[in-house]
Amino acid sequence: MKHTHSHLWPGVPLALVSAVLFGASAPFAKLLLGTVSPQLLAGLLYLGAGLGLAAVHFGRTPLGVPSQEAPLRRHDLPWLAAVVLSGGLAGPLLLMLGLSHSSAASGALLLNLEGLATMLIAWVVFRENVDRRLMLGAFAILTGAAVLSWNGKGVRFDAGAALIAAACLAWGIDNNLTRKLSSADPVVTATIKGVVAGSVNVVLAVMLGAAMPSMSTIGAAAVVGLLGVGVSLVLFMLALRHLGAARTGAYFSLAPFIGAVIAVGLLGEAVTGQLVAAGALMGVGLWLHLAERHEHEHIHEAMEHEHVHVHDEHHQHHHDGSVTEPHSHWHQHEPLRHTHPHYPDLHHQHGHA
Repeated sequence: MKHTHSHLWPGVPLALVSAVLFGASAPFAKLLLGTVSPQLLAGLLYLGAGLGLAAVHFGRTPLGVPSQEAPLRRHDLPWLAAVVLSGGLAGPLLLMLGLSHSSAASGALLLNLEGLATMLIAWVVFRENVDRRLMLGAFAILTGAAVLSWNGKGVRFDAGAALIAAACLAWGIDNNLTRKLSSADPVVTATIKGVVAGSVNVVLAVMLGAAMPSMSTIGAAAVVGLLGVGVSLVLFMLALRHLGAARTGAYFSLAPFIGAVIAVGLLGEAVTGQLVAAGALMGVGLWLHLAERHEHEHIHEAMEHEHVHVHDEHHQHHHDGSVTEPHSHWHQHEPLRHTHPHYPDLHHQHGHA
């Protein structure tokens, strides 16, 4: 069976739309920081995401919209707990604290470090394949972040930048661990992450003396959280299925560009030479990743797993009776050798010489 569509589809569009939504949330969150404490805002954003996605999930059945996604299983729970702790609790809190000590445009561009952290962890720890083009792209992104922090004498790594970098590391860990859950229903995973992390941060913030804002501010935070955190996370998890953690993280690097542009237009922040140079370098890094084409003869070992799928060249198993596509069930893959463009997705996690 031959491929009838680009190897970039659908993973790259999913990752890019996820990046646009997340990048747009940074300057809007900066606006809300004027009336909400950082930890409380982090909680409201994630709680808005979790409750909004819960409404989507539980509204599917009454609306007659079935879910073909695989459910979370008992063996997924340790990964889910780690994802909630690193990406749901630590990441957003560190970001809100960092944004309170830096400009929204600079903060948005420093978020490129999340993609870099995701790539390094994927390459070093989880052994995803990497070539010279991908390494050059990562170097361009890191150079852009350094240019953004240059003050004429050295790299300016103040408290705000350090906190944002720590948030990026937490999310880099989160992104790689989330790949372990990417075969399950992303709406359910994101709902649990949002509700648990959001509730904990809201309760802790109130216990530490944070004042609850007006209902209009809570509503605004919920909308920003639903789109910039919830929907973005669902799309990110779907992209992980097709691209792996390193490449999804690379495409997600578009987020800071969106955030910086909105910050300039919405908050009136200046367009500096540093901002332009950093954006150009990060754009080159993103282009290098987009231009990748990884193709060679490879072997699929026999394996069993569960995820939503159609009967394509990687899914040639049989069913008793007729089935609708896409569908989800536990299935087995027979050994297969072939050649086509691919990424390290659920079915392409082979080694490289």
